[in-house]
Amino acid sequence: MTYLINDSADFADEALTGMVAAHREHLRTVHGGVARATRTAPGEVALVVGGGSGHYPAFAGWVGPGFAHGAACGNIFASPSASQVYSVCKAAHVGGGILLGFGNYAGDVLHFGQAAERLRSEGIDVRVVPVTDDIASGPADDPSIRRGIAGDLLVYKVAGAAAASGLGLDDVERVTRLANERTRSLGFAFSGCSLPGAAEPLFSVPVGQMSLGLGIHGEPGISEAPIGTADEIARKLVAQVLAEAPEGADRVAVLFNGLGTVKYEELFVAYGSVATELERAGLTIVDPVVGEQVTSLDMAGVSLTVLWLTPELEQFWAAPCDTPAFRRGAMVDRAADTERLAEEELADEAGPLAAVPPASPQSRRAATRIAAALAAVHQMLVENEAYLGQIDAVAGDGDHGIGMVRGARAADDAARTALADGAGARTLLSRAADAWAERAGGTSGALWGAALSAVAGKLSDEERVDPSLIPTAVRAGVDAIASLGGAEVGDKTMIDAAVPFRDSLPTQAPSAEEWRSAVTVAMRAAEGTSEFRARRGRSRTHAEASIGTPDPGAISFSLIADTLTAHITEQKEQP
Repeated sequence: MTYLINDSADFADEALTGMVAAHREHLRTVHGGVARATRTAPGEVALVVGGGSGHYPAFAGWVGPGFAHGAACGNIFASPSASQVYSVCKAAHVGGGILLGFGNYAGDVLHFGQAAERLRSEGIDVRVVPVTDDIASGPADDPSIRRGIAGDLLVYKVAGAAAASGLGLDDVERVTRLANERTRSLGFAFSGCSLPGAAEPLFSVPVGQMSLGLGIHGEPGISEAPIGTADEIARKLVAQVLAEAPEGADRVAVLFNGLGTVKYEELFVAYGSVATELERAGLTIVDPVVGEQVTSLDMAGVSLTVLWLTPELEQFWAAPCDTPAFRRGAMVDRAADTERLAEEELADEAGPLAAVPPASPQSRRAATRIAAALAAVHQMLVENEAYLGQIDAVAGDGDHGIGMVRGARAADDAARTALADGAGARTLLSRAADAWAERAGGTSGALWGAALSAVAGKLSDEERVDPSLIPTAVRAGVDAIASLGGAEVGDKTMIDAAVPFRDSLPTQAPSAEEWRSAVTVAMRAAEGTSEFRARRGRSRTHAEASIGTPDPGAISFSLIADTLTAHITEQKEQP
């Protein structure tokens, strides 16, 4: 559990603030994360990494000369939003293009992808390379579906050194992809982790057992086995990782990683056996790393990562770097980037909001009703936060309730502010959509932000909101979710409730009875997902365990639709 905490909702932000205060020679705060406090050579490729918080030193701890140029930092176990990634990229870019790196999780893929498209629209060349090192999360013949865990360190250390050497963006991308293709990881957990402020862990491991193939976001492992000795655990890890060794490779970079609670002395005991086993396999270990590099809050566990080196990869793995949490060799002194530091004391990287456009009295009245609806959704999600987290923890990371509340609270606050500024319906909902995606992060944050934004696009600041637009707006929102997330009915996602709800609405303004009927359909569909095996997202690796529990995204969608009933079906607004 977490002992040093103020408010759990502020934990990630406060931790990052404290980290920057402790490492001002390396880091400067930017909207959405951190960037180097030192100057970077003009024209150098910028490496921007990131993901959810809760994994220190990944990712902010790796920012500095010879490694990353910036890190986008989401909430605990939730990807940063697209606007946060964009902001960090703008702060880190020095003219040579950008390489974006993150673990291969749906929320990160969505948000980093959206940020990349926005940057490309501005003429900045951006490449995206997710890490896919976890052998427990997908088959060897389809590595693209594997998630990224501790392999992030090795892959992006190579990428940062390649950028520092002066390689162009094409070559930095090539080297990074090669490193990812040759990196494999596997982990064991002895106990689950606890979210800040939570009294119970996200999952538990039976006494005397260890969980194989755990995720780093509190996901349980894919199987359990009796805890062995340090030697036995080392042999199991080495045997399974080396099963995918490329032919002819005889030099390796190695990370023996602690996940948060296992002490360094314990790691060294087990690493002695790891080194012996690797050497018996005919491998030469180059500059091994033993310690905490990709953690999972207070999880007790270890992971082994091996990168099979080529001469080029070895050069970059061994190259010097200087970051708060990872140092190697001697770096030439780098001057502080005083110009940017001065600029950022005066302005947030996100920039100010545009002025609220003029709105008609009719649209402002509609905006008042929308704000009330968002406030009701926020309150409902607060009341259901624990339940949504509970069902998410069965096969996922248990943070769905937390993420939904964060997003809804931000949307509620943004709506209140916009309303006070005289916003019409379109502007108010657009700002709420941006705030939801920004604050929630994760897959659900991206999807709900997209859905609300699509609905806002059907509204107007000049005209009254005609109730006949409701079915069209709902269809636009659900279509945005489907398009962005790529899920289909039967995948065990929010789409399993959203599509039946959309299809149950009439083409004209729904009556109270028709809306309630569609809500009933959505609720039944959401509960029906308990019979499905998960086919997408983090739950996919625990598909069998997910049977018997409904999908949290489908449940939260149906609860939101139900909460909106009173606001949709109340007396029609007068012109």
